[in-house]
Amino acid sequence: MTAAPHSVAVLVYDGVTLLDVAGPAEVFKEANRFGADYRIVLLSPTGVDVTSSLGVRIAADQAVSPAAFDTLLVSGSDYFPRDRVPDDLAAAARTPAAGRVVSICTGAFVLAAAGLLDGKRATTHWQVARELAARCPTCRVEPDAIYVRDGSTYTSAGVTAGIDLALALVEEDHGPDLARDVARALVVYMQRAGGQSQFSAPLQGPPPRSPAVRKITDRVTADPRADHSLGALAKHLNVSTRHLIRLFHEELSTTPARYVESIRFDLARALLDQGHTATQAAALAGFPSYESMRRVFAAKLSISPAAYQRRFSTARRA
Repeated sequence: MTAAPHSVAVLVYDGVTLLDVAGPAEVFKEANRFGADYRIVLLSPTGVDVTSSLGVRIAADQAVSPAAFDTLLVSGSDYFPRDRVPDDLAAAARTPAAGRVVSICTGAFVLAAAGLLDGKRATTHWQVARELAARCPTCRVEPDAIYVRDGSTYTSAGVTAGIDLALALVEEDHGPDLARDVARALVVYMQRAGGQSQFSAPLQGPPPRSPAVRKITDRVTADPRADHSLGALAKHLNVSTRHLIRLFHEELSTTPARYVESIRFDLARALLDQGHTATQAAALAGFPSYESMRRVFAAKLSISPAAYQRRFSTARRA
C-alpha cells in the first residue's frame, strides 16, 4: 500500500541552527526508504537563500506563503533568546496553514512570538526554559521534557531532541514498526529514557540573600558528607526547625532536606563522570547508602546511577 504524500515545510532564516534543520529532515528522508512519502520544502521569509549558524548556505525552495502544509517545522537559533524574534520571522511562522506546527529547540521562541504557544504546554532547551516562560506567560513550560505535544502543536528540547520528535511524528503517521526501522537505520533511540535533566549541568542559582540561609548552603556545599539533618542544621543556626524551613522556602523555594539532596546528587553525578563506582560516589557524596542515591537518580533522571555512568562518563568505546 502506497503512503499518502505528506508535505513538511521547514522554516529557515539567517542564523538558523543547521542540525535543527538537518536532523528532523534526515528522519523524514529515511522514513521514505521504508514506505513513507514525506515531501520536504524549505521556506525562508522572503524566498532568498539563508546562512546557517555554521556559515553553511541553505537554499530556500520558496518564500513563505499562505499555502497549506501537513507539517510546519520551525528550527531554532543561537540568536534566541539572546535577541528578540524579528517581527517578519514571527509573521512567517504564522503565515502558512499547517495541520501541525513543530518547533525544534529555541524555535519555540519563534512560535511564542507568533502567538502560536498561547495557552499551550511547551518545552525548549533546559538552559532557556525560564526565559521562554517569561516571554510567553500564558505557556506552561515543561523544562525537563524531551518533547511536548499540545493538540496540533509540538515543541522539542535541545537540537538532537528534534530527532526524537521527528521519530514520534513518523510513528504518529505510520505506526511504531516503520518508526523503529528508521531509528535502527539512524542508530538512535526509538525513545530515550529520562528527561533533559540527565543532560543538564548542576543548577547554579544566585546565592541566598539571607546570611542565615547562606551560612547553611555554604556549610552543606563545603562538606556534603556531614550530618545535615534538619535538626542539626537548625541547631547550627540556633533557630527552630520550623523557622529554618520557612527561611528556605522564602529564599530558595525548597526545603533544607531537598537542598542537601540536590547538592549530594550534583556531587555524585560529577564523581560518576570522573570514573568512581556507584558505591564510591554514594559514599563520597554523603548519601546514607547506594540505595538512597539510586532512588534520587531515579526520581531526578529516570535512570539508575550505573545507567547514567554508562551513558555519560565517556564517548569512547572499548
